[in-house]
Amino acid sequence: MINREAVREYTTGSLWVLPGASAVAALLVGFAVSHVDVGPGSALAPLAFQGTADDARGLMISITGTVVTVIALVLGLTVVALQLSSTQFSPRLLRNFLRDRPNQVVLSTFVATFVYTAAGLYTVGVLGSTRTEEFPRLAVSGALLLMFVSLGMVVYYADHLAHSVQVDAIAKRVESSTLRVVHGHLGSVEQPAPVPPAWAVPIPAHASGYLQTVHPEQLLPAASRHHLHIRLRVRVGEHVVAGTVLGWMWTPTADDPAPDPAAFAPSIQRAVRIGFERTQEQDAAFGIRQLVDMACKALSPAVNDPYTAVQAVDHLSVIFCAMAVRPLGDDVARDPTGTGVVIVPARRFGDYLGTMCGLIRRYGSSEPTLTTALLRLLTNCAAVLPDDRDRWIALDEQADLIVADATRDTAQPADLAQVQAASDQLKAIIAENLSKKADSRLQRGPARRARRHTQRESPPMT
Repeated sequence: MINREAVREYTTGSLWVLPGASAVAALLVGFAVSHVDVGPGSALAPLAFQGTADDARGLMISITGTVVTVIALVLGLTVVALQLSSTQFSPRLLRNFLRDRPNQVVLSTFVATFVYTAAGLYTVGVLGSTRTEEFPRLAVSGALLLMFVSLGMVVYYADHLAHSVQVDAIAKRVESSTLRVVHGHLGSVEQPAPVPPAWAVPIPAHASGYLQTVHPEQLLPAASRHHLHIRLRVRVGEHVVAGTVLGWMWTPTADDPAPDPAAFAPSIQRAVRIGFERTQEQDAAFGIRQLVDMACKALSPAVNDPYTAVQAVDHLSVIFCAMAVRPLGDDVARDPTGTGVVIVPARRFGDYLGTMCGLIRRYGSSEPTLTTALLRLLTNCAAVLPDDRDRWIALDEQADLIVADATRDTAQPADLAQVQAASDQLKAIIAENLSKKADSRLQRGPARRARRHTQRESPPMT
C-alpha cells in the first residue's frame, strides 16, 4: 500500500527527484526537437544552428564538459552549506536545505543541460556509423540556449547560497514552515481527553520511529461502525517503539464485546504514519525545536554568539504570538451521533512555552540581552493573549523562572536593570489581566445566584 502523503513528503525533501525528472524531460524534448525539419524558407530557420556538423559536435562536447565541472562545483558548495548549517546552527536544519526549491531547480537545470547535450552527440554528424553533414540544427540551438540558462543559474545560485546561509534567512524559513502548521494542522479541543477505562484494549505500535502524521478522520468510520472510542497515547513528533502501546480503544461499557486490535490494524496503519525521522507536516514543536537549537548552539562556548540566539528568539516570538490567539489542544474527530470518537493528544500553549523558554533560559541565563529577549517574547504574547486564565498563569510562571535564573547567574547588578524593567512591565500586564478575570468571576457569581432565585420565585409559564 502506497501512502501518497509519505511519497509527497519524501519527494519534496529529496535532492535527486527533481533533477532526475528534469533529465527524463530533457531526453524527451531533445528527441522531439531533433525531428523538427527546418527548411530554408521556414520561420525557424533564423533560430537554427548555422555551423557545420563538426562545429556542432565540438560545441556540444564543450558544453558537456563544462556542465560536468559546474555540477561538481554546485554539489561541493551545497555540501559546504549543509556542513555549515549542521555544525553552527542545528543538524535538524539539513532537511530544510534539501527541501529548498531554488537549489533543486538549479541542479535540475545543470543535469538537464548535460543530458540534453550528451544525448545529442549520438545524432549530430553521425548517421548509420558514418559521418554526415545532416544533423538537427534546431536541437543544437537548444543546447546553446540551455548553456546560457545554465550560466544564469550559476550566478543566481551563488547569490542564493550567500543569502540562504544567513541567520535570518534560515530562521525565517523555519518560521514560515512552522506558521503553516500552526494555522492548519493543530488540534483545537482544549478540554482534557477522557482517561481510558479499565476495560480499554491497548493498540500495539506497528513500527518503531517518530509519529509523523495522524489523520483521525480516517479512523472515524471504523470507530463509528463498532461504537468505539480510540485514543492515542503519544503525540505527533514523539518516538514510539514497535510493540509498545500506541493507544487504546474501548467500548461504551465493560459488558460489550472487546474489540480486536488486529482487525483495526490496516485502518490504523493508514491513518497513523510512523517514520524514522520527525517531519514538520503536523509537528509545530519540531519547527520550534529547530529555532531553539539555533539559540542553544549560538550560546555554546564553541560558537559564543549570543546575538544569533536573540535573533532566534525574535522569530520564535512570531510563532508564539500566532499560537496565543488560536485554540490549542487535542485533535478530536467524532460522528454526529457520538457513537465513534477518535482522539489524538496534542500540546497546550503552556507546554510549547515551557519547552521553548526552559532550554533557552537555562543556557542563556547569564546573558541579560537574551533574558530580555525572552521577556519581550512573553510581553508580545501578552499583548494578543485571549481570555484564558491557564495561558496567563503559564506566562507568569515562565516570567518568574526567567528572572530567577538571570538573578542567580548574572554577576553585575547593573546588568540586571534592563531585565528587571522588562519583568516589571510584563508582571504589571499579567497582574492586571488576572485581577480583571478574578473580578469578572466574582461578579458573575452573584448574578447567577440572583437568576436562580428569580427563577424559583417566578410563576411557571403556561
